[in-house]
Amino acid sequence: MKRRMNLPNKLTIIRIVLTIFIIFFLLFPFEQIGVHMPEYIIRFNAPVKIGLEYIISGIIFIVAAFTDFLDGYIARKYKLITNLGKMLDAIADKVLVNSVLICFAANNIISPFITVIIIFRDTIVDAIKMQAAAKGKVIAAITTGKIKTAAMMVAITLLFFSNLPFEFWGIKVADVILYFAVIMSLISMTEYILKNKNVFE
Repeated sequence: MKRRMNLPNKLTIIRIVLTIFIIFFLLFPFEQIGVHMPEYIIRFNAPVKIGLEYIISGIIFIVAAFTDFLDGYIARKYKLITNLGKMLDAIADKVLVNSVLICFAANNIISPFITVIIIFRDTIVDAIKMQAAAKGKVIAAITTGKIKTAAMMVAITLLFFSNLPFEFWGIKVADVILYFAVIMSLISMTEYILKNKNVFE
């Protein structure tokens, strides 16, 4: 008899599927097939322009980010934590965040340098975790890594919505939080390396 996938893992799969929709709306060449995605100008202290594809993608991203919180909460509360779930959750998180960063870089929303740093960091950390797992050691998430993830989620959400409402006053909150997340990425990567040097010995 096959074992059915539990609810947290189903939510994780949903997060991956939602990421595909985000990529579609951000990268699909609508203009080339004669579809014009409307842009809205929101006026307050200063006019702010935002495209419909970013509004839709931003809403999907928020839902996907919520599933990240929800699957972990359910797994811990009902003791549904599995090795498969841990692997899928890590993959889904990387797929969601890194895909969005790549799309933002492709659309000139952020510098490609930021995307490269984040993906480079994730690759190094994942390599450390895989090497540790091969030796039977489990590396728990560290505080700097959690701060980096939270900051990145907030920054990406603001970027989807053109840094509203802060853009009305010309305050680049999204950029500040994004660069803070990049700094925390480098700090957490360094911390992972220093704390787990022995896994490569």
